[in-house]
Amino acid sequence: MPWDDDWIIDHEKKWILPNLKSLHSADLSEQNQVIERTLRRGQKSGHFRVLEKWRNELYTIHGPNHMISMDRSGTPLFGIVTYGVHMTTYVNTPNGMKIWVPRRAKAKTYSGMLDNTVAGGMSTGEDSLECIVREGSEEASFSEELVRSNAKLCGTISYFHVRDSRAGGETGLLQPEVQFVYDMEVGPDVIPRPNDGEVEDFRLWTIEEVQGALAEGQFKPNCAVLLLDFFVRHGILSLQNEKDYVEIVSRLHRKLPFPTVSAV
Repeated sequence: MPWDDDWIIDHEKKWILPNLKSLHSADLSEQNQVIERTLRRGQKSGHFRVLEKWRNELYTIHGPNHMISMDRSGTPLFGIVTYGVHMTTYVNTPNGMKIWVPRRAKAKTYSGMLDNTVAGGMSTGEDSLECIVREGSEEASFSEELVRSNAKLCGTISYFHVRDSRAGGETGLLQPEVQFVYDMEVGPDVIPRPNDGEVEDFRLWTIEEVQGALAEGQFKPNCAVLLLDFFVRHGILSLQNEKDYVEIVSRLHRKLPFPTVSAV
């Protein structure tokens, strides 16, 4: 990263600080500007492929005293904890539970892989409910009323994501993530439809079809983790049918050694 006079670097203590007018400045906009200038220089220099696609979407960096923001494209370089929402939309039919499964557009990262019904990252200033309402409209053409009335927050999962070539940019970057998990049961008359071009189509699959696709590695990795959590909570994955049940449940909730958000 092209560090310059925007930063104070202490090699002995191994920390960096933004070089502000006052080190105790409460002006977060000044700190955010320093971060953006640095990332833009990194983008211009071509040193980091992950910065080539500037997202114009701010992600919050949670600290012990206050929060600052960084463009989404830069977060993998710094191991910033990122937050998102994932929702599984399902239908209880006479023949059992079925799940609405989308296939990602070929132009996206993890091209053509399967995904959760609705998913997306939480931008600075956005809470999980507002995010799932927005993503539900953008990705699946769900109405705001439908999502607000039926989406249920069921907890969180947390993990370290190791980026590979399918994510775009550098490989091997460690990215800690927290996902707010939503379920939404709908009737047979509710049919998700692509809206913003991020998914190709939606398919209503049986649990057995979803399990088969999981076993074949067809799902985007973190979406597979979300489905495991769904299966645990709905009794589909249990002590009776999975010898590694305790290990799986434990790994769905990895403790991250960083400050994390205190409210959704």
